[in-house]
Amino acid sequence: ADSGDADVELPSVRHQPEGLEQLLARTKFTKTELQSLYRGFKNECPSGLVDEETFTLIYGRFFPQGDASSYAHFLFDAFDADRNGALCFQDFAVGLSVLLRGTEQQKLRWAFDLYDVNKDGCVTKEGTLGGHWEGEAGGVGTARRGPASVLCSPQDMLEIMKAIYAMMGRCTEPALGASAPAQHVELFFQKMDRNRDGVVTFEEFLATCQE
Repeated sequence: ADSGDADVELPSVRHQPEGLEQLLARTKFTKTELQSLYRGFKNECPSGLVDEETFTLIYGRFFPQGDASSYAHFLFDAFDADRNGALCFQDFAVGLSVLLRGTEQQKLRWAFDLYDVNKDGCVTKEGTLGGHWEGEAGGVGTARRGPASVLCSPQDMLEIMKAIYAMMGRCTEPALGASAPAQHVELFFQKMDRNRDGVVTFEEFLATCQE
């Protein structure tokens, strides 16, 4: 059954001419570059699709000194733009184009979306109440929605930082304690959370990074 599913998917990822034209329009790669990237992609993923388990195995090769599985999960989600649980060549090419040749704002948007673990546009510090955030005094306020007001909570950042430290393994000098990820998160919020409301919006993230 699995091979049959792969066969069904192949026509959509082999890129007929109109598919190539669409990718040329959506990315900043040349035709030759896209063809070269596609050959490499197909070499690693003959079916034309990459699930999270395969992505984690491939990514983990670059960090043998640590455990890259958690960070690979977040990275996979960032590339999986249509949230279907599999990466096709289009997902890979579009994401790579942003990272390598996107504008500064596009790169920062991509990075911020990576940090926004919940991907629901509105998160609390506990990452539970989808439509509200807890204020400093314990009250609950309605959070704004929309692309420019995605919220990134300390819980999001802590998960990301733990994943990064686990991926780096023992290669950090000097060796870092168990509290290092949390300390990193606190420093991040001291710098980024301009209005001190306990969350970092994309506007705050962008403004601080561009200073």
